[in-house]
Amino acid sequence: MQKTALIVGASGIGGSNLATELISNGWVVYGLARNPHQGISGLLPVAADLLDPAILKIALANVAPSHVFITAWMRQETEADNIRVNGAMVRNVLAALALKKSVHHVALVTGLKHYLGPFEAYASAGTLPETPLREEQPRLPVENFYYEQEDELFTAAARDGFSWTVHRPHTIIGKAVGNAMNMGTTLAVYASICKETGRPFKWPGSQTQWQGLSDVTDAHQMAKQLVWAADTKAAHNSAFNIVNGDLFRWQWLWGRLANWFGVESVGFVGTIHPLEIEMANDNALWREMAKQYGLAEPDLNKLASPWHSDLDLGRPIEVMTDMARSRKLGFTGYQVTEDSFFALFSQLRAERLIP
Repeated sequence: MQKTALIVGASGIGGSNLATELISNGWVVYGLARNPHQGISGLLPVAADLLDPAILKIALANVAPSHVFITAWMRQETEADNIRVNGAMVRNVLAALALKKSVHHVALVTGLKHYLGPFEAYASAGTLPETPLREEQPRLPVENFYYEQEDELFTAAARDGFSWTVHRPHTIIGKAVGNAMNMGTTLAVYASICKETGRPFKWPGSQTQWQGLSDVTDAHQMAKQLVWAADTKAAHNSAFNIVNGDLFRWQWLWGRLANWFGVESVGFVGTIHPLEIEMANDNALWREMAKQYGLAEPDLNKLASPWHSDLDLGRPIEVMTDMARSRKLGFTGYQVTEDSFFALFSQLRAERLIP
């Protein structure tokens, strides 16, 4: 029986890579977004506002997926608004599909803020978890929109009788334009600006992150786990961390990233130097670079998300993630992190997103 997937947020880093993975495995794949991705061969676009139940129901009238993958979120000013908006998004999508009775499995992608806390209390004193992060660690006693999304998923699963999985990546490394959390492309753009201006490629984060162990999640690796979990009955109704499987220290990796671009590497020098400040006045420069080098995206804000990279790189604890739960059930995916960054940089250059 051919499987049919609906990817909510198919234009993002996680969703677009998942679409490619599913299509390559013979799935019929619909991509739901406000502005659906048009660049993936075989992806069937569905345009709808996830916060408008009536429009969403109309948009999905002829879509009866066996599997739903929710990879989208909408950033709001406060965590209370994040909870209201992102909880409604999950609730609306699953309610629009409920009467079809076609859905067998739903996967929700969240992240390590499940353990580290929301933006308003991110990795702050009093809420710091033990590392490596493990799925059985309890929820933090703070408001968190990931918890709201999970609860909406659990409610719908109990009502409609489908299985579920939750997937918690670390920082996702992959290509997407207009994505709100995009460290790999942000660092590529920053390094390109450093190359153009002769500025050093300066470490923006904390001493702890510079010296401590870390990991990240390649978007292809996450896509493979999502497909594995959907196809593996023993994985159903559980949450899984998903990272590359290797560990690194930024003090080891930073110079390698700088060498790829041919720029001077500067490590931690006693204080944090946020990228949001470092790149604050580079919008006009990037437009000039786009014109000079024929780049496809002249708007710096659609490529770089320095605010989010600052959150990750400025954390006061080292953060690494345990993968034992999915390993025991048979997921063996592994990706070398250095190669994740270099493959992304090469893709961005080939698609004329960086010079």
